[in-house]
Amino acid sequence: MQLTPEDALRLNVLLANKPQAIRIDESRLIVHGLAADGEMHIQLNPNCREEQYIRSVKELLSGHVLGSPGGYPVYLQRWTRMGQMRDESLEELLLLGEPEAVVAAVCAPGMTTELARRAWWAMEDADNARRMLSTARIAGGDMGPILAAYLYEHLPFETEVEVMVETVKLILQPGLLDKAVHAEVWKRAARKPAYYVGFLHALPDDIPVEVAAHPNHDALESGLRDLAANGNRLAAFIDKLMSPTGQAYLATIQLALKKPATQEAVTLTLDAVRQYFAEFRPQGDPDLTWDELLVDAEDYPSSNDPELADLRKLEGMQNILRGARLMSGVGYGILRPMLRGTSAIGSLMRRKLEPVMKPFLGEVSKLRGK
Repeated sequence: MQLTPEDALRLNVLLANKPQAIRIDESRLIVHGLAADGEMHIQLNPNCREEQYIRSVKELLSGHVLGSPGGYPVYLQRWTRMGQMRDESLEELLLLGEPEAVVAAVCAPGMTTELARRAWWAMEDADNARRMLSTARIAGGDMGPILAAYLYEHLPFETEVEVMVETVKLILQPGLLDKAVHAEVWKRAARKPAYYVGFLHALPDDIPVEVAAHPNHDALESGLRDLAANGNRLAAFIDKLMSPTGQAYLATIQLALKKPATQEAVTLTLDAVRQYFAEFRPQGDPDLTWDELLVDAEDYPSSNDPELADLRKLEGMQNILRGARLMSGVGYGILRPMLRGTSAIGSLMRRKLEPVMKPFLGEVSKLRGK
């Protein structure tokens, strides 16, 4: 199908001016081009069915950019959403007028702040914003606050737990949004507990809630800090854990698991807890059941470790070491025996998980001195 001479001429002029990105409004039949000094717009005048005509426009763009009218989608199907596009191809992808090409670009590891700006102009989309904010280079650049603000505005419309957790986790990255926004997201978490899980992942040491220190913190603080000053990393962590900062984290675990809606919400919470207590299990996720973790934790305080030997001298430290070791091993392994073969959610899921979640939350309460 041939384009009208007028449209073909205008599109070729657009391409000759070396645009930074191209976007096609298919409903209004307008081709938009982003240039260094502004935007260009071409109103299309189809001489056939609109769908066919748009396809012809994309073939012209692909032929100019990639050297082959059939370059899209065949050229991209093996790479899109896999993050395997060559860095030198990313600028080209943004000139094809194809949403899927933009997705391929934002998934690429070579995405830069400048390319992120162009991609965002080409396609404002929550998934694209999340992909780009997951890259430290983009999050730390000029586009970071813009993408975070967009996700914050769209957060109330997200319905999937994993997406809510990931969104909160991303927008809470340092330097993106101010403390007032953090406080507002925290306030909304009372209605959407999945947000609490995002805080556990993103701001473990800056939870926006006031919680009292552990009842024994004052008595142990001096000894813990002396050990920490001599290089005892576990002592430094326990000092933080018993402080208002650590106690706020433990309180947030309880909030997140008070009434979880899905298996994903529980699993993501446990993942955050395990990562937080990683100092007590440097080998990583053990994938053990709750009973196996209990056996492991009982033996841990008496382990042959110089740091533990010094900590054992402090009164009441055995129980805290045991609890911290337990927390460092939680994950899907403690849920698997009860969730095997079921897709239960809501109250049914909570009843199935009660045999393990009740003792788990009991251990969290013990770490809070309750």
